[in-house]
Amino acid sequence: MDTEMIWLLPALPLLGAAILLLGGNRTNAWGHYLGCAASLASFVVGVALFFDMLGRDSADRLLHQNLFSWVPVAELKVDFGLQLDPLSMCFVLLITGVGSLIHIYSVGYMEHDAERRRFFAYLNLFLAAMLLLVLADNFLGLYVGWEGVGLASYLLIGFWQYKPSAATAAKKAFVVNRVGDMGLALAMMIMFATFGSVSFADVFAGAPGASEAAVTWIGLALLLAACGKSAQVPLQAWLGDAMEGPTPVSALIHAATMVTAGVYLITRSNPIFDLAPDAQLAVVIVGAVTLLFGAIVGCAKDDIKKALAASTMSQIGYMVLAAGLGPAGYAFAIMHLLTHGFFKAGLFLGAGSVMHGMNDEVNMRRYGGLRTVMPITFVTFGLGYLAIIGLPPFAGFFSKDKIIEVAFAAGGPKGVILGVATLIGAGLTAFYMTRVMLMTFFGKRRWADDAHPHESPRVMTGPMVVLAVGSVASGGLLAIGSSLQDWLEPVVGAHHEEVTIPVWVTTALTLAVVLAGVAVAYRQYAQREIPAVAPAGSALTVAARRDLYGDAFNEAAFMRPGQVVTRSMVFADTRGVDGIVNGFAASIGFLSEHVRRLQTGFVRSYALSMFAGAALVVATMVLVRVW
Repeated sequence: MDTEMIWLLPALPLLGAAILLLGGNRTNAWGHYLGCAASLASFVVGVALFFDMLGRDSADRLLHQNLFSWVPVAELKVDFGLQLDPLSMCFVLLITGVGSLIHIYSVGYMEHDAERRRFFAYLNLFLAAMLLLVLADNFLGLYVGWEGVGLASYLLIGFWQYKPSAATAAKKAFVVNRVGDMGLALAMMIMFATFGSVSFADVFAGAPGASEAAVTWIGLALLLAACGKSAQVPLQAWLGDAMEGPTPVSALIHAATMVTAGVYLITRSNPIFDLAPDAQLAVVIVGAVTLLFGAIVGCAKDDIKKALAASTMSQIGYMVLAAGLGPAGYAFAIMHLLTHGFFKAGLFLGAGSVMHGMNDEVNMRRYGGLRTVMPITFVTFGLGYLAIIGLPPFAGFFSKDKIIEVAFAAGGPKGVILGVATLIGAGLTAFYMTRVMLMTFFGKRRWADDAHPHESPRVMTGPMVVLAVGSVASGGLLAIGSSLQDWLEPVVGAHHEEVTIPVWVTTALTLAVVLAGVAVAYRQYAQREIPAVAPAGSALTVAARRDLYGDAFNEAAFMRPGQVVTRSMVFADTRGVDGIVNGFAASIGFLSEHVRRLQTGFVRSYALSMFAGAALVVATMVLVRVW
């Protein structure tokens, strides 16, 4: 495969989006097929480039393609270039592979939607933007893809814009992400001021010679950007509401595209973070807080999609924490990202399959016993469940356990705190996912009389089966002989793991915590009857149902003070700036109103005025002369 064909990776889905959007209703009959073909074609190109890269030495795996001169403005010179290396290759295969499966699934899921062609256009646009994000060779190109992902997510979350909840959720996601995007914009400004460039090569080469303050501020600004895209505390509030979009959108956002962008940004910028220990510490803190935050919220959600959304928040927190641990954690952050791409996409598509057979019902309290009527969905969802809770030999066992190991290996009080946090997160994950599994597929049938649950068509179950296979096998394949660490070494550096606790001890402890979480959930939701209406619960349960008051905090800390500032500025403008201008104008008007009364129109009055003036001048001259 000619490496000059890298541009085809984002260009193919972008072309598909353009044809579907510009073609309009004329493409309705076959638009969904074109959307799938564009995504699959990009995946084929990615696979070909992957095997080409495999045949190269590790030092020769950086493929670069400069397309054109983009921003030749004064001292800022930016070329529109693409860069394919082992890190971006991981994302290319994930985005196009899992993305193509979601496209195929959507053919069945959106079959009866009158705007299916437009939906596939937006899916293609989403893939194109994410591919540009991970393939750009500079931060400005990454920023274009970054904003493209934000636009596509807005369009897809609000796809059913006739629903007020969907329109509101789309606006909320868009606004919160704009806050994070300011971080990336600020980081680029500091880069240009410090290094005179925004290209990866120049920034990373110049980082060792920059002041610690400069790289720290760049790292913190990049972290702010990552918090927005990856729904990390304090910019996490948009993710749960984003479930208002069609379920394939949820799978795409959570597994293959948007929320993984923050992890990519931190890992790609590893030369910056490795030189900024304070920024690294901030990354670790954000990851640890978010993994617990999302897990607690997930324990209380009755909406199956929102429970999975909280799970994504928590799992991305694991990845961010690992990335914050530097060279010891970069590869494991990416490993968990890749395995998560399989089992979380499978879980969301499984949830969509359940909704498809249950008249779009999302309340798990109205499910129960679905394993007998939806056997394929049950098995595929179950394999994803076993993967996410981390039971061997499923994918999550290999990736999440490694993050727990490196967390303990951080050493000292920091290692203890992080290790305990990751263990608690593992136990909570086992609890809330077992809860989802039991409430959905086991127990008594609690659905309404007008519901007729049934298995989804093959076009939907086929991708679910493929993702289930990935949920089983991907972790083991990536962990064989440290293959992923060796693959990523040219980008993130050599991995030197310092083991403070024997691996078998960490593994045994993690499995014990996971099984305890399963047991508690089994006792609560399998051995007791599930009420149709959620009980009041404890104060923590109420808080978790309300997303730990994330929206209330944002309203109190940002929205209300923002309103006060805005109103104060409006008052200052209307009463201050406008008051001065209007007051001056009123004064002139008042003066003019009185002065014009001197204009009587009588000649004798004017003559008298002239005589009086002349007399005044003469008198003044006489007095001056006398003096």
